[in-house]
Amino acid sequence: MAPLSPSNIRNVALAGHHGAGKTTLAEALLAVSGAIPRQGSVERGTTVCDFEPEETSRQLSVGSAIAPFVLDGVKVNLMDTPGYADFAADALAAMALSDLAIVVVSATDGVQAQTEEAWRTAATLGLPRIVVVSKLDRERADFDRVLAEIIEAFGAGVAPIELPIGAEATFRGVIDLLDDRATLYDVAAGPPLAGTEGPIPDDLAVTEHQVHEQLVEGIVVADDDLMTRYLDGESIDRADLETTLAAGVASATVYPVLCCSGATGVGVDRLARLIVELGPAPDHRPPAVVLAGDTLTEVACDPEGPPLVAIARLQPDQHAGRIAVGRVLSGTIRPDTVLLNPRTRTDERLHSLQLLRGRESSPVDVVTAGDFVALPRLTATVAGDTLAPKNQPVLAVLPTPDPPALSAAVRPTSRADEDKLMSALQRLCEEDRGLSVSRIDETHQTVLGVQGEVHLAVVIERLARRFSVSVEREDVQIPYRETITKAAQAEGRHKKQSGGHGQFGVCHLRIEPLPRGEGFAFHDEVVGGAIPRQYIPAVEKGVQEAMAQGGILGYPVVDVAVTVDDGKFHPVDSSEMSFKMAGSLAFRQALAEAAPVLLEPVSKLFVTVPSDLQGEVLGDLHSRRARIQGTEAAADGFQMVIAYVPTVELARYAVDLRAITGGRAKFRAEHDHYDVVPDHLAPTERSSRSA
Repeated sequence: MAPLSPSNIRNVALAGHHGAGKTTLAEALLAVSGAIPRQGSVERGTTVCDFEPEETSRQLSVGSAIAPFVLDGVKVNLMDTPGYADFAADALAAMALSDLAIVVVSATDGVQAQTEEAWRTAATLGLPRIVVVSKLDRERADFDRVLAEIIEAFGAGVAPIELPIGAEATFRGVIDLLDDRATLYDVAAGPPLAGTEGPIPDDLAVTEHQVHEQLVEGIVVADDDLMTRYLDGESIDRADLETTLAAGVASATVYPVLCCSGATGVGVDRLARLIVELGPAPDHRPPAVVLAGDTLTEVACDPEGPPLVAIARLQPDQHAGRIAVGRVLSGTIRPDTVLLNPRTRTDERLHSLQLLRGRESSPVDVVTAGDFVALPRLTATVAGDTLAPKNQPVLAVLPTPDPPALSAAVRPTSRADEDKLMSALQRLCEEDRGLSVSRIDETHQTVLGVQGEVHLAVVIERLARRFSVSVEREDVQIPYRETITKAAQAEGRHKKQSGGHGQFGVCHLRIEPLPRGEGFAFHDEVVGGAIPRQYIPAVEKGVQEAMAQGGILGYPVVDVAVTVDDGKFHPVDSSEMSFKMAGSLAFRQALAEAAPVLLEPVSKLFVTVPSDLQGEVLGDLHSRRARIQGTEAAADGFQMVIAYVPTVELARYAVDLRAITGGRAKFRAEHDHYDVVPDHLAPTERSSRSA
């Protein structure tokens, strides 16, 4: 097979809110291009892109899927990305390696939280954008209302180039505003459909003419020659308008709006052609940014350049175990090519190259710059990695996903599951950049960092299905601490006689509170040999062990200064063990007299929220005992609220914040310090510490 030129490739990400119809639209594009024989259904679980059991059962995309098709000699790598906020990390990776974002907006629901998030992500990445208003065949579909929402949300540059013919169940065609023609479809024939061109219906002629003139004016302002010709009264033909429009799309300054229905197929064939005509080719996009040592540099999309592959995701495969899906940023790769993974410093042999469409794969002989490739049986490569030449170990600079928003502890249901749990979770983390796992030694808990409740449920299901590991969720235990609020002193006496050498050690300690965060300090003020020098470290060790074992409630004790100033010893019966026990006893007795208090961890919280919802967020934070530090302006009408919040109050903040703001706000939290728990909230026993 001859290598594919980058100019004949289009890399497109379908993005938007969940339920907007992205997967159905992807299925319709595959069907209308002839890539699949018939169009599947999300409801029946028969689509190409939603093939994981966790997707078909929920009718919800939980990971990106690649679905290529060929039209007019151009290969389109379509990436169907998840629209649920819990799986934004996967959507981010797919968009970062695409050259065009198609933002899908439901004609019934309009612009929603993840619509806005997809737009912001595309803008941050500098991606050209096309907006598709989908589901125009549904009840309550309203193109005019949704178009107004799109213009209000995304501002200048939004340019409708199509109008719908009919509404809801009567939606049967589209009007092309560039050439003043209508395309009608025989909806009863069922998808895939090919439209028939004809004149504009009389009842839409006036509206079409008005919108056409607005569109032409919006396009010609980007080209001085066209503007002059237009002002001179000349009619601008479609070819000139399309060339200028394509330039505006490529520069991410013009955002065409199209209309279609993935379910009926109306307008889908036109969308497929416009992707080919308006979508920028990989070699017409800015070069990829890579890190060479400590220096950022650029790599052009050149088939003759050094081979460089950026891995977007790992996809489970029943035969190969896992398949790495990535984009060839530079060069040309063939089977048995050996590349270096700069992160692990290991060689990876590309045993075979595959074309992936959903879960189905087929071998290919060569893949060139700008194209996507599937690589089975890689040994040490995970999502986000780069494969590079040995003599040029560069790293592709890919965006970092948001840190986990929700922590949840899981407990294996059996000893056999316990042995397999960590290795299974590690494999899932390699595939999912939005997931993290940690083992908390203090609480003996395995804690998952996830993006939300649905993400957690999917992880638990995958543990059971793929690794036969059964777990139960439990509350994350909060790592409280204890400290003292006043000075105290006590004597610890350890004396034991059991035949032969006995045990004898006496020490006198003073304890005092330290400033918060100072931890522990130990001072030796023993004079006159009351305690021999060699036993002083044993006293300190005994104190530290007593602090670690916990205070009145059993939590580790912190921020205490301990001074040993006197004691007694026996020349035969004294030992390190004797003085370690004496130090521990003295500390425990002094602690009881030093007015101990409970400390709780406090997180520094950063909430990015739309300005119109700031009041609701602040009110909720006050109910969580937050200390607001201030607010500052963020981009695009958002505010960032900065606050200190007790960590126990953030246990379900990801879920609650999504409910309060409709998913439009985001946050991150980081441990900052410990502070005293108010008396009325202090737990009375150690088991009360769960969040």
